[in-house]
Amino acid sequence: MKTVAVVGPSDTGKTTLVERLVERLDGAVATVKHLDHAPDIDTEGKDTARHRAAGARVTYGLSDEGWFATGAERSLSDLLDDLAPEHDYALVEGFSNHGLPTVVLDGREHAGPELTAAPDAEGIDIDALCTAIDDLEPRVTLESLVSELKQSSNADRAGAIATFTGRVRAKDAPDDTPTEALEFETYREVADERLRALETELEAREGVHAVLTHHRVGRIEAGEDIVFVVVLAGHRREAFSTVADGIDRLKEEVPIFKKERTSDEEFWVHDRA
Repeated sequence: MKTVAVVGPSDTGKTTLVERLVERLDGAVATVKHLDHAPDIDTEGKDTARHRAAGARVTYGLSDEGWFATGAERSLSDLLDDLAPEHDYALVEGFSNHGLPTVVLDGREHAGPELTAAPDAEGIDIDALCTAIDDLEPRVTLESLVSELKQSSNADRAGAIATFTGRVRAKDAPDDTPTEALEFETYREVADERLRALETELEAREGVHAVLTHHRVGRIEAGEDIVFVVVLAGHRREAFSTVADGIDRLKEEVPIFKKERTSDEEFWVHDRA
């Protein structure tokens, strides 16, 4: 899922620009808007307050006119991960401090890389912006990879999907200095070529129908996911063995360099191997 933020003051046409992008982008588009206050939903009394007070984590209200939902607070990152399996694009209006690739209006300060900028929405070249969005690295989750494999032409022959998720481990032992984050760097074209070659070789195995891999780069915080291997196979044994071999070979063959950051220091892991 390609994800981009549109940021700027309220009078610069952010919403108009999001509307134009929704109309132009070719695929399923989700939008997220930053709100200065909670939406006007009745969560008192008869609607959901009693359910929530009893311990429900999320409640839904349905009627002939529509629906609403309330639930535990969620982060933007959590929401985008939920959207990734079923959407090709996510357009985020606001959230200038979240580090997303960003369209900047009227010089708004922002944390993410700048895709393009203009005084207001009218100054944005929509064709060039759509091309830039399509060139972005997609937001990939385990769920989006599994969803993609389920659409495989060989899915009707598969009785197993096996997955591996690698994550940032905070510590090996209780008294260890905690790892705050890992940072990964790579030569993207070389890494992508090696990953595709690895997938092709694994898919050539007897009983294996499809393989997808993904390794995130940049800063990844403790507890967050780093790498995925997903295998679609006829039976569980082929699926399990291929997942295990896939992650082992990925770590050995794909040039990805890891820096560890703790509360005390930072260092390249290969320097201490």
